[in-house]
Order: sequence, then C-alpha cells, then structure tokens
Amino acid sequence: MAAKEVIMAYVEALGKGDVPTAFSYFSEEVQWHQPGNNQFSGLKKGADEIGKMISSMMEVSKGTFALTPNGNLMGNGNLVAMPLRFSGTIDDRKMDMSGIDLFQVEAGKITEIWLFSEDQEAEDTFWGK
Repeated sequence: MAAKEVIMAYVEALGKGDVPTAFSYFSEEVQWHQPGNNQFSGLKKGADEIGKMISSMMEVSKGTFALTPNGNLMGNGNLVAMPLRFSGTIDDRKMDMSGIDLFQVEAGKITEIWLFSEDQEAEDTFWGK
C-alpha cells in the first residue's frame, strides 16, 4: 500500500470512529510529536501513549475536540502531509484553526507523526498546562 493510501485508510477509519482499525496502521514503534507547551505536548511513543493522549483530549473537551481534513493529501516519497482544521471547546475557551499533520510511512505502517498548528500559542492557551 502506498503512503498516501495508508493515510487515506487511517483517516477514513478515524472518521468512522473506528479507533482500533485506525491504530492498526501504526507501527509498533510509532512516534507522535505533539507540539507546543501545554499538558499534551511532547513525544508520545507507541499506540498506547497516543491513545491515552487522545482520550484525555476528548475528556478535557467533553467530546468537542474534532479534526477535519481540509484539502488534498500531499505526498513526497514516504511522507504525507494532511491539511486539516481542528476545533473544540473547554468551558469558555474555544479553538478553531488550521494545521498540518505530517506522516512518515514505512512498509505500509505509520512510523512517525508531526503536528503543526496555525497558532501554537492559542492552542497552548486552549489546552492549558
């Protein structure tokens, strides 16, 4: 499966709420680089750490945190960039901005993910320390 096809399948599974299928596209050693200076920032290693972070994001935002692909996937060899919008609400704080998720795919599995935020300072304020 080509890199873009892997990411398309991953995003489709996430869109259906099928987290086990989505996470089946992760390599055992997958690494997730969560940017910024907030309670979720830092390197997450493995599907368990990534899953715990995403679950915590959903819990803190009372299920309002959402990601929506916002443009075509762009590929360059084993790298795939996905433009997106992400949004959520925590109490009186709201977030709605653009970003890019950059995926590295090797042997049909996602091995590394880097996230980029349109306004990292605003995202840090939204998530808090």
